[in-house]
Amino acid sequence: MIRAAHNNTVTVKYTGKLADGTIFDASPEDSPLQFIIGRGEVIKGFEAAVLNMAQGEVKTVVIEPDQAYGASKPELIEEIKRAALPDNVELVEGRQLEVTQGDGSLLLLMINKVTEETVTLDANHPLAGKTLTFEIEMLDVNTDPPKELPPLFSAALEGGPLH
Repeated sequence: MIRAAHNNTVTVKYTGKLADGTIFDASPEDSPLQFIIGRGEVIKGFEAAVLNMAQGEVKTVVIEPDQAYGASKPELIEEIKRAALPDNVELVEGRQLEVTQGDGSLLLLMINKVTEETVTLDANHPLAGKTLTFEIEMLDVNTDPPKELPPLFSAALEGGPLH
């Protein structure tokens, strides 16, 4: 039985839940998640959970914030005057705003609180500080080296000689 290891391409179905049981994410039924272990394509705790899983195996794991999206950082939460925001922005608690920064990159901000005078914005990841539970089903483990690696590295991953 082949078990998932670093540099394997794995295909999984998953459901992610918060501590209260709320589902925050799930792989679409017709489009499971595929990623290469060890590339940092998913959160650390999820990657660690699939290591050594075999095809057909199902497991439930609890992932603490330090292995997910980190702790919520108070310095990323700011209260600003409503007047500082454009009039066309609908200020609804729980809504996300996309803000274009000076360098052109997008910053997602959560509206945490709205008063008559101020708005509290949070730049933390929405799942920062949260313990996550994932139900994971391993659909496939592909031990072939990832195709985008140069031949020299592929040989090393297969245990072949390096010339």
